[in-house]
Amino acid sequence: MPNPLKDHPNWLAVRDRALVPAGAWARERHDWVRANDPVYTSLRRPGRPEQIAAGVTLALIAAVAVFLLLFDWNWFRGPIGGWASARYDREIELQGDLDVKLFSWTPSARIRDLRVGGPDWASEKDTLTVDDAVASVRLMPLLSGRVEMPLVEIARPQVVLISTADGRQSWVLDPDKPDAGPMKLPPINRLVIRDGQVFLDEQGRNIRLNATVNAREGSDQTAGFHLEGRGTINGTPLTLEVRGGPFINIRRDRPYGFKAELSGVGTTLTADGSITRPFDLGHFNATLGLRGRDLADLYLLTGITTPNTPPYRLNGTLTRSDNVFTFNDFSGRVGSSDLSGDLKVDRVGDRRRVEADLYSRLLDIDDLASVLGGTPRVTASGDTVVTSGAPGKLLPDAPLNVERLRVMDGTLTYRAAQVKRNELDVRRVNLGARLKDGVLNLDPVAFDFNRGELDGTARINANSKVPYSTADFRLRGYPLESIIPARNGAPTVTGRAIGRVKLEGPGASIHDFAANSKGTLSLVVPQGQMRAAFAELLGINVTAGLGRLLSGDTGTSEIRCAVADFTVSGGTATARTFVIDTTPVLARGSGTINLGAETMNLRIDGETKSPRLIRLWSPINITGPLTAPRIGIDKAAVVGQVGLGTVLGALINPLVALLPFVDPGLAKDANCGALISSAR
Repeated sequence: MPNPLKDHPNWLAVRDRALVPAGAWARERHDWVRANDPVYTSLRRPGRPEQIAAGVTLALIAAVAVFLLLFDWNWFRGPIGGWASARYDREIELQGDLDVKLFSWTPSARIRDLRVGGPDWASEKDTLTVDDAVASVRLMPLLSGRVEMPLVEIARPQVVLISTADGRQSWVLDPDKPDAGPMKLPPINRLVIRDGQVFLDEQGRNIRLNATVNAREGSDQTAGFHLEGRGTINGTPLTLEVRGGPFINIRRDRPYGFKAELSGVGTTLTADGSITRPFDLGHFNATLGLRGRDLADLYLLTGITTPNTPPYRLNGTLTRSDNVFTFNDFSGRVGSSDLSGDLKVDRVGDRRRVEADLYSRLLDIDDLASVLGGTPRVTASGDTVVTSGAPGKLLPDAPLNVERLRVMDGTLTYRAAQVKRNELDVRRVNLGARLKDGVLNLDPVAFDFNRGELDGTARINANSKVPYSTADFRLRGYPLESIIPARNGAPTVTGRAIGRVKLEGPGASIHDFAANSKGTLSLVVPQGQMRAAFAELLGINVTAGLGRLLSGDTGTSEIRCAVADFTVSGGTATARTFVIDTTPVLARGSGTINLGAETMNLRIDGETKSPRLIRLWSPINITGPLTAPRIGIDKAAVVGQVGLGTVLGALINPLVALLPFVDPGLAKDANCGALISSAR
């Protein structure tokens, strides 16, 4: 059996060593207080002064209690309104009764006919008017520094929110105070709003909205929080609807669910989520769906600058944490391409910052062309076709909205793992962008082809009315057979092209930039092959060229080198070096390309390296639009050559008539190394 003496403490020892001394000390302390403490003595045997002081104190307490019970709080309406008006530099009036109840575990206040005027620049419209408002607070949590409100009931509030294009906001009472971030209200167990109205005038994005607000208790369809708004954005219809459950027994640690839908300018945003901590609008999560005709339209609804795109549909998770919004794991389609990624929007100082990481498994190159200013058009089959915007033009003419580039900063990365079959044979795309203080840097801009690649950088300074841009792109190893189509099943020309475009100039669109640019254009083919028939025709060798062409000969001639080097000024590219050196013919060119009009006027003079019997001494002219150039010969030169042959035949001998058509073939090989070096 257990031994209680061994299993339990020795209580006798505890009593003797601790409790007895403590009791003796307490009795000694009590006796000292009775003998020496004047407060204790006065309380046990109060004298005349103590009796008078106690009576006065009780009388004061009773007087204060009676005063508070009978006090008319309306006496404070004027002083409160005057202090608030001076503090916030606007008219603030409590025009109706003010009733305060302090003697309760839940003190409350009731205000009737409250008016908060607008700032000086919007004084013609009151920012807030309330017919009747009641609010109560729990006393015990308040004494410990926590605010808990069991009831807030507001009748017929009217709120007018005005935001100017220069950033002034009528609802900000202290504009000189740093932005405190999203609204955070104390916990409210019951919130009732009856017949509320909100008017929004956002002048920067031309938004006008008139909304009704109600928060009702109950279990029927009218219960809960309802906000319904109608208005215009840029003159087009705008609708907003937000719905949530009733504000009854709301707890701070229990999320509050809501649904919202915003539609305007061909765009619809739908959200289904919850406020993580009710009445703290700085934290919520929602499933967000976006759909519309052009991502650029989102700027008018959200203030976020996005590029032009074909119609789109995206879905993801929207999260807010104070001033940081994230749109994570979104996916969907933009035009005929898939798009997924993550987006983060933050506010740094007074500027918005956006970071985006985007990815496509399969890109339609036409969808990317619309980002560069092309005009998307959806065909009957559902495919997206992008044009330059102007009929018969190659370069997009859609203007860049420079104002939108000035209001935010950010970074972007975009990768396309594969590209749908296209005429240029692009296989992969990698893009990067950085926007800072109105300057957009594109780096890298990389396109991988089946063979070869195009990469480079561009910079757009949007801080002036007309943006100023610079571009530097290099082409490496691009196959000529992808540029020049085959004929009769055999390649017309083969080889790898190396090129560089280095331009700068003003312009709101790619077309305008090219039309006003200066710089250089160059294209080099170090070596390759050309159908022998076409090589002969470079020198207008009729018998050798046409004979091979008509006979279906697919034999080839070597391209020793080809160099086209242009200087650009005022949007006009002038040939500085233009040489095509083949085994049978050395061709030299001259002329111009007008980048603004997108036309060319080039002349090619060919010289044979071996004797040819019938050669027309006429240059080849390439003229007309870049999208459909015309190739011909100088008819006047041919007529003159034929006329000379006719005269010689008549005067001397018919065989002598062939002399004007004979080429002795005195051309020499070009110095390809020097030509290529000068072009690079």
